[in-house]
Amino acid sequence: MRPGGPGPHPEPPGDLQERDPLIFISDREWFRVHRLGRDPIHFGTAATFRYDAPRGEYGVLYAAADPHCAFIETLGQETGCRIVTWSELAKRGWARILVSRPLSLIDLVTSGGLARIGADARLFAGDHAVSRRWSKALRAHPARPDGILYPARHDPARQACALYDHCKPLVSAASSGCLADAANAVLVGDILDTYGFELIDT
Repeated sequence: MRPGGPGPHPEPPGDLQERDPLIFISDREWFRVHRLGRDPIHFGTAATFRYDAPRGEYGVLYAAADPHCAFIETLGQETGCRIVTWSELAKRGWARILVSRPLSLIDLVTSGGLARIGADARLFAGDHAVSRRWSKALRAHPARPDGILYPARHDPARQACALYDHCKPLVSAASSGCLADAANAVLVGDILDTYGFELIDT
C-alpha cells in the first residue's frame, strides 16, 4: 500500500489472457432508463462511459439488474445532488432488456472475481480511462465474454452490466412507459424514498 492511498488502478496484467476469470451466466432480464424518443437499445461508441471502447472500436450497452439501479445510475449521476424534477422524469422512460440466450459475463461482483484477474474495486469506481483499457482486454479474453457484470458505482449493493456489441442480435427492449406515468408512480416513489431524493415540480 503506497502512502496516501492506492493511487490509480493498475493496467491489465500481461498474462490476463491466461487467467481464469469468474463467469456469470444468466438469461435474466435487465433494465434501462432512457430518453423518450430514443431506442433503449444503444451500443455507444463515443468513449464516454466506464467500459466503452478506448477509441470507439466497438459498442457497449449498459443495463441494470433492477429498476432502482437503472434509476440511480442514470438520474443520480451527479453525486451529492438529491433532487429530481418532474420535467426530467417526463423526458425518460423505462425499458426491460430481454435476451434470447444466456449471457456470459466477466464477474466483478462475486467474491474472488476481481482478484482472479488482478483487479480491485477501482475497476468499477475509479478512473474511466483505465477501466476502458481493461474492458478492451477482457473483451479479447479466450472465454469470449458477452460483457462485464459489476457493482453499480452509486449503489454497490446493486448490479449492472456492460454488454459488447456482438450481443446486438441477442437483445430486445420492452417499454414500461414514461417515468412520470401514473402506472409507474409507486415504483418511482419507492426509489425516491430509498435514495432520499426529493421530487420537485419544475
